[in-house]
Order: sequence, then C-alpha cells, then structure tokens
Amino acid sequence: MPKSSSHNAFLPPQAQQALLALGEHLALARKRRKQSLREWAQRMGVSVRTVQRMEQGDPGVGMGIYAVALWLMGRTDALAGMALPELDMAALDLELAVASQRGRPKSAVSP
Repeated sequence: MPKSSSHNAFLPPQAQQALLALGEHLALARKRRKQSLREWAQRMGVSVRTVQRMEQGDPGVGMGIYAVALWLMGRTDALAGMALPELDMAALDLELAVASQRGRPKSAVSP
C-alpha cells in the first residue's frame, strides 16, 4: 500500500503534471532499454512497487529514487540543473523590481 502524506494534498496542479510527465519519461526510458520493472528495481535498490509509483508520478516517492533513476539514464546533470538560479524567474523579477526602485526619490513626507 502506498504511503500517504498530507502534503500531497497541497501539490499544485502544475507540479503534479510535471511529476506525471517525469514518471512517464522514466517509464519510457526503461522500456526503450528493454529492462523490466524488476531489473530497474534491483538496480535502484527499491521494490518493484516503488518503481511503479515513480513511473506513475506519485509525489510520495522520495527525490532520491528519482535521482537514482536519472543516474540509470546517465542524466544526473538534469537533476542538478533543475533549480539553476539564473532560471528562477520569480526571483529575477523581484530583483528587477527592487533595482528599479533604487535611485527613485522617496515621496515627500508631510509634517
């Protein structure tokens, strides 16, 4: 039986879709290599059910499991690049907003 966690109920739809896509991509990678669920499970050091849950995009599967699957594909570089600071658009927008406020005169304060 899969582990249940209350934080999974708060998963934004975009994050859920990304996990589903990642799981599908990992399943396709395994199948293209003509490897069974059991083979990947053994190589990853997990149960077959965990590999199935990962391939279904289950948010309860630990990030380390996804990391091992990416390693099996030779794609650990993709994991490291997921949170590159230069791709963090929300932080960049905030920094631009702060920078645009610099040098502007402050509004006059009435006595």
